[in-house]
Amino acid sequence: MTDPTFLTDLTARQLVAGYERGDFSPVDATRAVLDRIETVQPLVNAFTRVDADAALAQAEASTARWLRKEPQGLLDGVPVSVKDLILQRGGPTLRGSRTVSAAGAWDEDAPSVARLREHGAVFVGKTTTPEFGWKGVTDSPLTGVTRNPYDLLRTSGGSSGGSAAAVALGAAPLSIGTDGGGSVRIPASFCGIFGLKPTYGRVPLYPSSPFGTLAHAGPMTRDAADAALLLDVISGADWRDWSQLAPAPGVSGALDSGVRGLRIAYSPTFGGQVAVRPAVAHAVRRAVGRLAELGAYVEEADPDSTDQVAAFHTLWFSGAARVAQPLGADQRELLDPGLREIVAEGERASALDYLTAVDARMDLGRRLGRFHETYDLLVTPTLPITAFEAGAETPGGRGGRWTSWTPFTYPFNLTQQPAATVPCGVDEDGLPIGLQLVAARHADALVLRAAHALYESGAARIPAPAGAPTPAGS
Repeated sequence: MTDPTFLTDLTARQLVAGYERGDFSPVDATRAVLDRIETVQPLVNAFTRVDADAALAQAEASTARWLRKEPQGLLDGVPVSVKDLILQRGGPTLRGSRTVSAAGAWDEDAPSVARLREHGAVFVGKTTTPEFGWKGVTDSPLTGVTRNPYDLLRTSGGSSGGSAAAVALGAAPLSIGTDGGGSVRIPASFCGIFGLKPTYGRVPLYPSSPFGTLAHAGPMTRDAADAALLLDVISGADWRDWSQLAPAPGVSGALDSGVRGLRIAYSPTFGGQVAVRPAVAHAVRRAVGRLAELGAYVEEADPDSTDQVAAFHTLWFSGAARVAQPLGADQRELLDPGLREIVAEGERASALDYLTAVDARMDLGRRLGRFHETYDLLVTPTLPITAFEAGAETPGGRGGRWTSWTPFTYPFNLTQQPAATVPCGVDEDGLPIGLQLVAARHADALVLRAAHALYESGAARIPAPAGAPTPAGS
């Protein structure tokens, strides 16, 4: 008999290979994942909705296809979760907010979900988000606090914190998150998994985000190979997103090209702009050394990236104001107090303020584009710190906004570049540390190649959280 614990240890690629061999079925894998969700949900609060009956029905249909040796697609029978900012037909998408009514037909899939459905994926549940994805940690008035699998007193990060915690704990090997300022990479780093923000437009979005062209959708997975497979599926064209990029060749085929000969810039502190904890700095530097050992040309070099947090805030806060625009006074009182604060700031911004921020964004994009004429990849810490106390927007609740501790993530939403986080160690408290890989726009395959090389070399090996599957590469 198949050990259900073993099945939650497997990556998506391993599951598909097992289905093909007949070692186990999608029903076996889905039952194992649902059992894992039942175990971990009371601890970390990663899911806002789980539909076991629908998931098992999808798994039974997939099992029948595999028995006929007629799989529907690349992910037939693989359990996946979806962040609750992304439409999935058959149930409400509440966006972490008490202002969203669950009533209605809810009969439309977002583009990424539609592509997953076409490829036979099994949807096990929707994962938690802060209200409308507004901040870098995951708690909301609707669903409460989502916790870190490595320490339940710490935050999972956000805004895709439910997805990160679920993947880290084996509650489905794949999840789709969104990233408007680091919201895939922040929780992936805090929870010790892989997260990719693809080039803007690579994964179509619908409905469009109120945060505009800052917001990307991307894979959250156990390793880079699974992320490449997932990206190949969800980057398919969809007419509903007028800003989507033309379909690109599959990235999975380029994974094994390695890093030999790549020109890599290592920027440990953005030219002294960022104070980085010693444990983080040490782990990232060690992983950068591994890239050099694998044949990359590595040198310390800082991009011309004067902090653009003011421009980011203008764009981000304006997006928050757009979120709240349809809400009446009574509904606004239901919002997260922090969200109400940035809504008020966004409402004070003028059109000229917004366009000035756009100008700053475009200038940063030009400077980073010039930087990548010299360097194939930029490496930084994903975050300068590790996970802090759950329920706070900033470490120690010291004030300010979440951007105060995410200086390495939001700039690349301004520039729309592909950026990923890879686990590269743990700190003295056993909390995961992430390394960020960034490439020029459209060079998603380069980011995935380098990340895969780190996994294959063992540099991404970290201890698993208690009761969770061992991360890939261990």
